Amino acid sequence: MTNREQEILKWIEENPFISQAELAEKADIARSSVAVHISNLIKKGKIIGKGYIIQKKSFISVIGGTNIDISATSYSPLKDYDSNPGRVNTSFGGVARNIADNLSRLNQDVELITVLGDDFNSDEIKRNCKTLGIGISNALTIPNSPTSTYISILNDNKDMKIAISAMDLYENLTIEYIKSKKDIIEESKLCIIDTNIPKETIEFIVNNFNIPIFLDCVSTTKALKIVDIIGKFHTIKPNKLEAEAISGIKITDSDSLKKCAEFFINKGVKQVFISLGEKGVFFSNGEIYSQHPSFKTSILNTTGAGDAFMAGIAYSYIEGLDILESCRNGIACATIAISSDKTISDNMNLENINIIKEENL
Repeated sequence: MTNREQEILKWIEENPFISQAELAEKADIARSSVAVHISNLIKKGKIIGKGYIIQKKSFISVIGGTNIDISATSYSPLKDYDSNPGRVNTSFGGVARNIADNLSRLNQDVELITVLGDDFNSDEIKRNCKTLGIGISNALTIPNSPTSTYISILNDNKDMKIAISAMDLYENLTIEYIKSKKDIIEESKLCIIDTNIPKETIEFIVNNFNIPIFLDCVSTTKALKIVDIIGKFHTIKPNKLEAEAISGIKITDSDSLKKCAEFFINKGVKQVFISLGEKGVFFSNGEIYSQHPSFKTSILNTTGAGDAFMAGIAYSYIEGLDILESCRNGIACATIAISSDKTISDNMNLENINIIKEENL
């Protein structure tokens, strides 16, 4: 939907009996223009026929981190305690925001529930979300605070060596704030959360919302927040280190890898995808235990690959695809991500996903 269509649909949802003349006045456009927008909304299935009967929403809610990403890549092997020549890239980031961004490029409607500062970066993030069609009206803004920032240092092989996360702002995503967003979350077809938010908030979400919840572990340290509630997630996407930290099982071979996946399935997880880097992804739904290789590509930037993978499997769930196809979509999305020097690739779309899968049959 266009920004104007989203605006008109919102007013109709608030008042299904609103007239076209009233809509024209609110939007400051001609009544004939309103009629065109409503016609487009009907064609897109957002409004069912005449009388402004609203189609039940089918969107994904994403809860978690949004920040500014600063990524620095060295031209040569990194030298400690020295100035390393390289290049610096600044972009919009945060696990939840990145997932929402990728999903929007996969033609999914997304509502982002996050926390922002009261600064220039916050304004730019909101403007970017609106351009992408990501719902940002449910974000919490903290006055007189800077927006969260993530700084990563990559070596000459494009692998991250160290990062600094200035993300204390996320502590403001409290249970009370989530309660205020109850209707939005319950209306969503799927909810994705990351572990940037407080532990008690995560526990509240999994214990109070009866919808499928996907989990992005973010890091080994933050993943420990969910050890006691892991079985309440529908799908989880840890990397090897995160899976080891949560399960307590050291992954050394195929047998221990399967044992680790079984740990999650036995806890109640419906789908588990364990990222193994260049070795691909091990996945299971309790019936299938299998490993899928990565797709070959030139690596420009590994930051954001996991977020892209999550978007791929979330899209697949919405489309009702099986776990193998979900894994292939996730890997294809990650492949597109690492082929770009940006956190979110401009080439992320369904057409390119299908091309990559066809090339890797």
